[in-house]
Amino acid sequence: MTPIRHLSLLTAMLCAWPAWSQKAAQASVYETREKDWRNGAIVYQILVDRFAPSANLAAKQALYPAPKVLREWHEVPRPGVELADQKLNSQELEFWGGDLQSARAKLDHVQQLGATAVYLNPIHLAWTNHKYDALNFKAISPEFGTREDFRQFAREAHQRGMKVVLDGVFNHMGRNSPAFKEAMARADSPWRHWFAIGPQYQGGARVWTGYQNLPELNLEHPPVRQYLYEAPDSVVRGYLRDGADGWRLDTAYELGLPYLRDLTRAAHKEKKDALIVGEIVNYPDQWLRAMDGVMNFTLGTLVLGLALGDISPQTAARMTERLVQDAGIEPMLKSWTVIDNHDIPRIATQLPDARQRRFVQALQFTLPGSPNVYYGSEIGMTGGSDPENRNPMRWDWVRQDHPEMVWMKRLIALHQGHRALRVGDYRRIETERLFAFERHTDRALDTRLIIANPGNTPVTEKVMVANAALMDDTPLVDLLGADPRAPVTTMGPGLITVTVPAQSVMVLQPVERELGGYSRYKRMR
Repeated sequence: MTPIRHLSLLTAMLCAWPAWSQKAAQASVYETREKDWRNGAIVYQILVDRFAPSANLAAKQALYPAPKVLREWHEVPRPGVELADQKLNSQELEFWGGDLQSARAKLDHVQQLGATAVYLNPIHLAWTNHKYDALNFKAISPEFGTREDFRQFAREAHQRGMKVVLDGVFNHMGRNSPAFKEAMARADSPWRHWFAIGPQYQGGARVWTGYQNLPELNLEHPPVRQYLYEAPDSVVRGYLRDGADGWRLDTAYELGLPYLRDLTRAAHKEKKDALIVGEIVNYPDQWLRAMDGVMNFTLGTLVLGLALGDISPQTAARMTERLVQDAGIEPMLKSWTVIDNHDIPRIATQLPDARQRRFVQALQFTLPGSPNVYYGSEIGMTGGSDPENRNPMRWDWVRQDHPEMVWMKRLIALHQGHRALRVGDYRRIETERLFAFERHTDRALDTRLIIANPGNTPVTEKVMVANAALMDDTPLVDLLGADPRAPVTTMGPGLITVTVPAQSVMVLQPVERELGGYSRYKRMR
């Protein structure tokens, strides 16, 4: 090879290098995301007391002394009355008897739905049924079992390919905790500085939002932080070693950004891919610089507002785009998309209209994030505000042909079966009367176009899809349509014309034409 030809070849290679290296870098980003279980997880939420009836209930009777009440599984929770001496509402002391062993026995159901993670509401030693008033974080409430029962639960979940997330209630403890009782009784107690105590507080101590049963922990006191998350034998790190894969932090916005960052670092030190996701009712933004993800109430509220007509499609599109930009796609993928849970009326009660409900759920499973499935949503359980939304699981409703379960399994399979929906980026689609967006990766044919019509009449519109990798004349099929193999429209030069039925969501997938072995995407991944 002559020096001139050698130089020309080298120059050509150097010119091609940036494009090649950029493509390789893009591919590695999505491959890395796919390897991280936290991205686009399907999170199934369980209230242990209400999920599955105990097989050993007779042997547990003594664990529910008065004023606690043990209910029959067929009974439903009702609002209670205030118990002045307990500083509680009677509904907080009504139990249904579920435990870790009974929940473990139902893991097959969770696995068959397609969930990839199980989130347990608090299981640590506490006085109430909800366990948000800890007596000792390091012990399991005996009604639920023991630390070994938890380890066994985690092992069996892992054997089924599912992760386990615990509920960390680190802003406060319970007034019945020995530490708080001693702190209040003795000014010289070593526990005194674990709480904010003084005459300036009603009841003598600072409590969470006025609930006298929930004295707040003083995180500014170093031993508190050591106990909760800093020390090797701390609550956070100890349960991670026992088999937990992450923590959902209750009222995380109360803990403050510096302590949240420290807790997240401590968890990652113990387990590199531990998930720390915070209950943040605020706009997510800066909170996502302190944790891996948030419970994305902003996104959930936005989707509900769109479905109910409180937010126009154009406004919802701008809001969602701004949210993704401010949050960043990586934290968004790890954040939980919440429509209902133990604090929110069940989705079937919020949206009695099945079409509206399915509209919201379709967006929950296609927008960036990890869908949060509250136990019983898969069979259409209803329930208003607490305690009605905490009703015992209706196992007598569970059957494979239940319409709600068929729909839920279809959505989970859609989310899990399409790379772009699990780990893809987000791009807004320009529309006038529809809410539409694109999920995409480095592969052109991975692209999924989600086009939603929240209105009461069909909408036909020409919309712009700003994806240069999608070739003109590519057929698009609707994965949620009656026939997911039949094209419903065709890709034009950056635009498509689509008709979307009322209160419905289309998930469009580009499909290569059969051209005798020829591919228009041969040089596009």
